[in-house]
Amino acid sequence: MPDRERDPIKLWFAAAEELGEYIGIRFGHLAAGRSEPEWHFLKHTDFDGIGGLAHLLRQRGADVGRLVQIKHPVRPSLAAILRMAPKYLGPRKSLAWCKLSGATKPSNAAEAPAAVAWHSFDAATTTRIRHACRHAEFTVNSFLLKHLAKAVRPSLQDQSALMPWMIPVNLRGKVNRPSDEENHSSYVSVKIGAYDTVHDVHRHIYQSIAHGEHWANWFSYKTGTLIPAAARRFAIRTGRAVSQWNVGGFSNLGNWDADKANRDPRCLGDWYFSPPVLRCQMIGAGCVTFQNRLSLVIQVHPELTTDSEIPRQWMKAWISEMELDLGKALANGSVGK
Repeated sequence: MPDRERDPIKLWFAAAEELGEYIGIRFGHLAAGRSEPEWHFLKHTDFDGIGGLAHLLRQRGADVGRLVQIKHPVRPSLAAILRMAPKYLGPRKSLAWCKLSGATKPSNAAEAPAAVAWHSFDAATTTRIRHACRHAEFTVNSFLLKHLAKAVRPSLQDQSALMPWMIPVNLRGKVNRPSDEENHSSYVSVKIGAYDTVHDVHRHIYQSIAHGEHWANWFSYKTGTLIPAAARRFAIRTGRAVSQWNVGGFSNLGNWDADKANRDPRCLGDWYFSPPVLRCQMIGAGCVTFQNRLSLVIQVHPELTTDSEIPRQWMKAWISEMELDLGKALANGSVGK
């Protein structure tokens, strides 16, 4: 079966690339003794985040086993598209950014975003974060996204606005491809209020999944195989290729090699990841836990800024917000307020 029939996501990212977007998924490997990751970029036409990291680790001899499967019990249903129809057909509202420092430039399909920041936590802090989230009964994802949104919010002109984010959802186990490294991901969209708690963010995410929003988006992308390439480009250009305009995309690739079975030096060290940035979502924020060390990346679309100081400021604020919350958890047993 031709690629375009097997993978509907591929068509949409190919159309975005034709419009000048850089569609490389950013991965990084920081080996011991190095001060900066070695960056790798894999096209989203060929991989999703989980598949891309598996590909890079397998190239280095790692046995990554069966890739993580979807756990949520919601079944694929075309009825989800009907529930999502008002969102698809409604107007797209974008938020205005403050004027950020640094130069900007038009997208160039030959260049990765220049503005990027990264951080990794040691194993003790990673364990602390995971235990605190489990005790508070929300996911690490929800904890990270709440504090990321708070860190970025001061850069919006309307700091009281609901902040929209795109969150990929892994469909492995219910969607099958010839290769487990190919695109198996859909997404849900959430809007985070200025005073939302981590529990609020957690509820927003899982309500969207319970309503089958990821399946509605998946089936919508599949209809892209039935329309001309020009129509796909038009949808992207006008913001109709996603269910809402987003401040950014946030993706967590999960926990890899927790038992430290892979000892090949080519694999050891910290691994980093970020989804691509697009004009419809200027921020790409990603995380992955490898051998019990959680890492974070923020990158910014070049039409917003090319100055890495901007994502470095956001990263610093993101970490500070999380550390403050973890400090409260140690002091009084609460986290996520």
